[in-house]
Amino acid sequence: MSSYETSEKELFKPTVVMDVESSEPIARGYTWDGGEIPKPIHVPKPATRALTAAPRLVRRMFRKLKNLLHASEFHRYSPAERERLHEFESFDYLPPHNTAYKIWSTENRSKHEWEVWLMMGLIGTTTGLVAFLLIQLIDIISETKWHHVIEYVEHNDLALGWWTAMWISLLCVTLSTALVVLFRPSAAGSGIPELIGFLNGTFVHHIFNIKTMLAKFFSCALAVSAGLPAGPEGPVIHMGALIGAGLSQTTFGLRLKHFSRFRNSQDRRDFISAGAGAGVAAAFGSPVGGLLFVMEEVSSFWNIKLGIQTFFCCMVSSFVSGLFNSAIQDFHYTTTFGRFRSERYIPFYVADRIAINFLLFVPAIILGCMGGMLGGLFTHFNIQASKLRIYIRNRVKGTWKIRLIRMADPIIITIIVVTIFFFIPNAFPCKSYQCDLPTSGFDCINQTCRANSSSVKFTCDVRSKKNPLADMVDTGRLVHYNCKRGVTFQYILSDGSKRNYSNDTYNEAATLLYTTGESAVKRLLSRNTHLQFSELPLLTILILYSFFACITAGSAISTGLVIPMLFIGSIYGRLFAYGLVQWFGVHDRDSYWGWIDPGAISFLGAASFFGGVSRLSMALTVIMIEITSDVEFLLPIMVTVLISKWVGDYLTHPLYHALMEIKCIPFLDTEPVIYKEHHGGEDEGERGIADSLELYQARHAMSSPAVVLGLQETVNRLANTLLSTKHGGFPVVRDVVGVERYSGLVSRETIHQLLNQGEPFFLKEADLDKLRDYDKFIVDEPSDVGLPFELLGYVGFKSYLLDEDTIRQYAEDPKFNDRYIDLSPYINQSQPTVPTSFSLKRTYIIFRTLGLRHLPVVDVLNRVVGIITRKDLMGFSLEEKVSMLRRALIRKASRRTRNNSVHHPVTSTTSHSSTHSAPGGLKDREKAPNTLAVPINAEM
Repeated sequence: MSSYETSEKELFKPTVVMDVESSEPIARGYTWDGGEIPKPIHVPKPATRALTAAPRLVRRMFRKLKNLLHASEFHRYSPAERERLHEFESFDYLPPHNTAYKIWSTENRSKHEWEVWLMMGLIGTTTGLVAFLLIQLIDIISETKWHHVIEYVEHNDLALGWWTAMWISLLCVTLSTALVVLFRPSAAGSGIPELIGFLNGTFVHHIFNIKTMLAKFFSCALAVSAGLPAGPEGPVIHMGALIGAGLSQTTFGLRLKHFSRFRNSQDRRDFISAGAGAGVAAAFGSPVGGLLFVMEEVSSFWNIKLGIQTFFCCMVSSFVSGLFNSAIQDFHYTTTFGRFRSERYIPFYVADRIAINFLLFVPAIILGCMGGMLGGLFTHFNIQASKLRIYIRNRVKGTWKIRLIRMADPIIITIIVVTIFFFIPNAFPCKSYQCDLPTSGFDCINQTCRANSSSVKFTCDVRSKKNPLADMVDTGRLVHYNCKRGVTFQYILSDGSKRNYSNDTYNEAATLLYTTGESAVKRLLSRNTHLQFSELPLLTILILYSFFACITAGSAISTGLVIPMLFIGSIYGRLFAYGLVQWFGVHDRDSYWGWIDPGAISFLGAASFFGGVSRLSMALTVIMIEITSDVEFLLPIMVTVLISKWVGDYLTHPLYHALMEIKCIPFLDTEPVIYKEHHGGEDEGERGIADSLELYQARHAMSSPAVVLGLQETVNRLANTLLSTKHGGFPVVRDVVGVERYSGLVSRETIHQLLNQGEPFFLKEADLDKLRDYDKFIVDEPSDVGLPFELLGYVGFKSYLLDEDTIRQYAEDPKFNDRYIDLSPYINQSQPTVPTSFSLKRTYIIFRTLGLRHLPVVDVLNRVVGIITRKDLMGFSLEEKVSMLRRALIRKASRRTRNNSVHHPVTSTTSHSSTHSAPGGLKDREKAPNTLAVPINAEM
């Protein structure tokens, strides 16, 4: 049976004229496509339709989940959040190109390239040492705590064990949150969102401050040692960037001549990027991963030269941390200085390698999808928890009340976490050592045997290295909890080989919970441990740990999420592997089915969840390989990471970017994207249809009119400008035959500095040429001394900011009406501009690629008609401006259509002409039949 595809949607082009104000259709019509008449096709049978409907059902499910998580929506800023957003100021990547800078550059620019490499080496060395000290401090506190707790528990004194765990954890967390809340609030969290925002071009106060570093170091060590589901990797990355900022601008308070050349915005940001990479290298032992992490996620400005220098910095950092780890453990010298042992140098070293099979890519794809979905859900609920914290703080009045609430948050979480994690092992029975070994050649495998004149049941023990499957249970890392200890004996076979057997028992939940997060991940990733854990304990821990990790991140302590991400992914990866083991059984790792190993599949799960939350791809792949040294799994990891990233991006924004939105940090992503509603058809109500910015112009996003200054301005005018506006920069114009043409741009900070010189600096005639040292223009933060610790050698910007009374005196005193300041030596002569008709997408690319703070918009006569800033190009701002423009154009087109409809009824000719009226006209309405397309570039 055959028929024609005769649906209106495919044979005819619908024309619908809508009145936006009344939301009623004015007229309808259809226009023949003009193409070839469709050929008969075979109508699919019901079974075939069912098969084709399955993918459609999956797509619909993903769309529903996507809409639920608001993946294609920008953060909707409230009025209060918009005020916070406008408090952040931007800065240019390149120093201002003016006469003063040229003089400074000539005097300070050294030709010795070795200075850059020396500074990179210093940053790497310091970062590696700081990371080593932090990890050692965490290990010694954690081991001391769990040693006493386990000792009490094994003697069945649960009450004393719980109390010991509780008071140590509460003490650590209280000190940790007090350091953040009372001493340095900017030390909260991992610091990575703030770091990304800063390197993107936004000033974030206090994140590069010596107080921040001290608070972050000790807060992180105490919080992680308390047993919370958190890790130290994020803070280590932030501290590496902080070290890069500090050392490059000064050397512990010493203004060294050789390093003065680095006192500019470009070099400072480059060294911060290198420091962040060194932090990754030290935290993971992953120098190449550190380089890729900075390039992919952190740094917004990159070049090959900076990449090579960052690679060197990461190499030094990884070497230093590994060198100290080789000789010192828990602050005790081990007499093995310089011996880089794999089990200590590589965090999650995998000794037992497994050859991959093409069938392994099936679990890799499935786990990638799981990681993307679970990572999206984790990100969504973590953001909701952050919003709840902000809502509660906004409802409370009083500084001390807010501080107490912030401190109470992690303390309450700690009480709940310690109590539940301490007692949850009681819910599960003790587990005996089990091995699934071939029985040929053995007389005593999971059977009753004679040992020490007693009849007991013994099973294999991993201390036997002869049998490749004897490592099913890693006895050296298991926790007995309150289970009975057994005995172990050695069995000698007929061929003279020895086997170790034991009837010992352990608690599965305690094995994962009564230790540090890093040790727990090692156990989950261990190979040939098919029978070490059961499904129910793992599932219980997965649910509880995921919930507590989600609410812990964002509290007022300095912690990261890397270890929790690896832990959560490893658990559901191992659960997935147990299903495969139940189906296919246990096999020798050298057999065809040897890839079905819970530790190997758990490795893929860890990568999938890490990728689903962070959305890293290249960096994550290399980091996962470097922290395990399992190169054989490179291809499966690549597949898992990419799929988890694709699925996660479809559902939610990346976690760090979403946190920047919550914290109101202005950020420009790599690609400019805005979304519009889509109605009609199969995808009714779908959100997230991308709109093309090539259809819009720079004038549609600019702020107008712009406040402009002349090359020579009176002190009175400059002071009034500072009082009446909060703009960070002002275009400077010069009169050319009666037309004020654009000449450059001067920053607000420069005007403050010029006015701060006082009356001796002011001119009575506007033709005098006075220059000041460019050094005075290098400011650190717009309203605070900020990062440059005192030992950075920076002159803080507070000394340059005039108080409002002084500015008002300049503005009101008549004598300053004839006092001038010559701005010509201080304006940025290389500040780019764009014409009004310039593509909005290309405007965005120029702004972000050059790292601009301001972008003036000029007309054909080079007159300034507006200015574009970072906040004008943020997604929500573009979306609002484009929506207003679209509505205005639709109203205009609707009125024109209504006026013409009296004399020209709607016909196919009218509909066809509207097809050619604008790009994206009727053809776009085929996708969105209820939306009237209009020419975006129409003049208003």
